[in-house]
Amino acid sequence: MPVPNFLSLLSACKVVSFQSIVKFTLLTMTSGKPVLYSYFRSSSAWRIRLVLATKGVEYDYEAVNLLKSEQTAPDYLKVNPLGQVPALLYKGQVLTQSAAIFEYLEEEYPDTPLLPQDKMLRAKVREIAQMIVAGIQPLQNLRVLRSLPEKERKTWASTAITTGFAALEKVVEKTAGKYCVGDAVTWADCCLVPQIFNAGRFEVDMSLYPTLSRVNTTLSQLQAFQDSHPSKMKDCPPELQ
Repeated sequence: MPVPNFLSLLSACKVVSFQSIVKFTLLTMTSGKPVLYSYFRSSSAWRIRLVLATKGVEYDYEAVNLLKSEQTAPDYLKVNPLGQVPALLYKGQVLTQSAAIFEYLEEEYPDTPLLPQDKMLRAKVREIAQMIVAGIQPLQNLRVLRSLPEKERKTWASTAITTGFAALEKVVEKTAGKYCVGDAVTWADCCLVPQIFNAGRFEVDMSLYPTLSRVNTTLSQLQAFQDSHPSKMKDCPPELQ
């Protein structure tokens, strides 16, 4: 692993903790595998777990407890200055933002592609993914909900999801085969499943979105999707497993 690259990166982020440097570099030096900083129930991190699992990529899992605000701890802000998950450490570099991480993994591990060959279909996959990644999930994420009075959070999140799903259903019903776009798993599917899980947490009526529900049911039968479920993560509390 090109350690000097990562040390330079940490230096640029004003890292002063030798312990942090040793921890971050040794994680990839000892295994040579990507390191995913994740929280078991983060839909953003879950997307990347699905990408890695579908592509058959082994990785190390570093838990970041969002409810305990570990994402804003000084050591973690040296990894991701925005204080979010996921973050991916690999080959001496750190990537953040799930869409950017996906694009890198798609090129780094091309044998199991998650984008179609057809240009228009590739664009459709990205369109559906961005509707979720940029148009739905950010409106109901933890940072937003914590800014609201507790009694208003469920209604806010449910409204954000139902508004987004109403539009998403119309798009996916035109592109879906077995999955969101045709009959092969794509990046769009990796975004859909975690968002439907969020919908369940906020008691969204999924009967209003039959295409999304059908695709989600089909995807849930795939081994990679089962293995990436929050309940299978090492930081999932026992009562939720």
